[in-house]
Formats: sequence, C-alpha cells, structure tokens
Amino acid sequence: MKSEKILTIGTYDGVHIGHQKILKRVVALAQKEELVPTVLTLFPHPRMVLQKDDTIKLLNTIDERIELLKTIGIEKVIVKEFTKEFANLSAKDYVEQILVEELNTKQIVIGYDHHFGKNRSANIDDLKIFAKEFNFKVEEISAQEIEDVTVSSTKIREALNNGHIEIVNAYLGYNYFISGEVVKGKGIGRTLDYPTANIHIKESYKLIPRDGVYVVKSVIDNTTIFGMMNIGTNPTVSGKSRSIEVHFFNFDKDIYGKNLKIEFLHWLRSEQKFESLEALKKQLNIDMTDALDHIKTINA
Repeated sequence: MKSEKILTIGTYDGVHIGHQKILKRVVALAQKEELVPTVLTLFPHPRMVLQKDDTIKLLNTIDERIELLKTIGIEKVIVKEFTKEFANLSAKDYVEQILVEELNTKQIVIGYDHHFGKNRSANIDDLKIFAKEFNFKVEEISAQEIEDVTVSSTKIREALNNGHIEIVNAYLGYNYFISGEVVKGKGIGRTLDYPTANIHIKESYKLIPRDGVYVVKSVIDNTTIFGMMNIGTNPTVSGKSRSIEVHFFNFDKDIYGKNLKIEFLHWLRSEQKFESLEALKKQLNIDMTDALDHIKTINA
C-alpha cells in the first residue's frame, strides 16, 4: 500500500530560511498526522521550457536542492519533469492524476497565491473545491509568509551579485556553495607557488557569485580545508573564459577528478589585472594573509 503524504509544492530554489519555515511546518504536521513529509518540485524551471530561457540562473542545482530538502526532514522529494505536455494538463487532471492517484496526497500546505493547471488558470480556491471532491486537506500559507520567501530569494540573488556573502549565508541559514569536478587547468598558479584546483560545474543554470576573490572551505577526505577562490577570467595572463580556481591552504594532495562541494565564507576583493606575474604574486600573498585573518575570526 502506498504511504499517505503531506505535500508542499514549489521550486524551493535556495531552500532558504523563508522556505525552511514552511518546510518545517510540513515536517511537524507529518509527524502529528502520521504522513510522509513530501515536496513536489518541477524541473527544468518552467521558463526554460516554455520561453526557452537559457539565461535563468538558480541558487541550487536539482541535486543540491534534493540534498538540502532532505536535511530539513523532507522524506520524499518528487521531481516532476516540466514538459509542454505537463503544462497542458487541466487543473482537475493535475489534481486527480498526479496529486491524488500518483502521490496519494492527504494534505497540502500551499501559498495563498498558488496557481496550477493549464495556463495557471486554477487558484487556491479551486484547490479547496478539489480537496472536498478528492478527500484531502489544504492548509494555506499567509501572504506575509509568502512575501518573506519572495524577499529572501530576491535579496540572496542581489547579495550574491554584489559579493555580500555574509548576507547571503544569513538568508540561507547555511553557507552558499558550489559543487563541481576538479579538472586540469593551465598550471599558472603552481608557477606562482599558489597551485589551484580548477572547478568545473556542469550545470550551466547554477548561479555563480560575482567575479572576485573569496575565502572558502571544503571537506576533502573527511577533513575541513580552508582556501581562497578566484572567479573570473584571469586578465593578468590574458585569460578569455571564466574559470573557478581554488588554492587550498596547507594542502597538496592530488584531487583531480574528485567532486568537491565548496562553501563561500567571505568576499575579499574584485578581480583585477596586474602589470606582471610578480605583482600578481604580491597580491596573492596579501590575499592569503587577509583570508587567514578572516578564518581566525571564524574559529575564534
């Protein structure tokens, strides 16, 4: 027999403190009602499919989103592929076929402004009518709580684009991070005594913070390693494409091919062009001192 579910529906990009408030309510209600706490999320983002918008950037990859939702206590994350066929489902078919028959939903926690069905024509009042017909409950999230969620998402994006990492992390309730594979670079860092791990992120829709130098950390082989990251085009050596490179402090293991999760802690400075590699190296020495000073304040 299928487990009965309590469901919330949404993109939940960022899984930030505004989202967490709603998600924790779902988890608490699930325990009380003996239901499975579940999130139904759509992927790709509807704008990627309907408007062919490949400029849209998300705070999390879909894998990161699932991982974050599960850390909050969501037991089941249903990723529904968003297609044109899905977009054309009538409101009733969507409720009956997906929410009721496929997911065995007994309760839905949803925003007052939720719209669904073809052309997003149905609203929460329609959902409450369907709830009576198909025997499930609806709990409405207030306008104020939805406003908090919207404001958080907007502020996080603005702060990331401005390098305000501490603000980002405060809104997220965790450190913003990227996940990617360590690939071979040009080896210029090693000639400057600052060898770097070049990080390749395969998901083009992942939002990368603004260009510049950051204090970061990663867990490698169960050990927390701090470092400094450069995001940008390496203008001093006439770089053309944007790259993400991390110099880890007191670390010299071969990590090519490893997938790393790297957390952002602090923004140090903008990327700049230096007149020589010697001048760049001097600045890297300053950056490392500044980064180590910042790490001391974290660990104090």
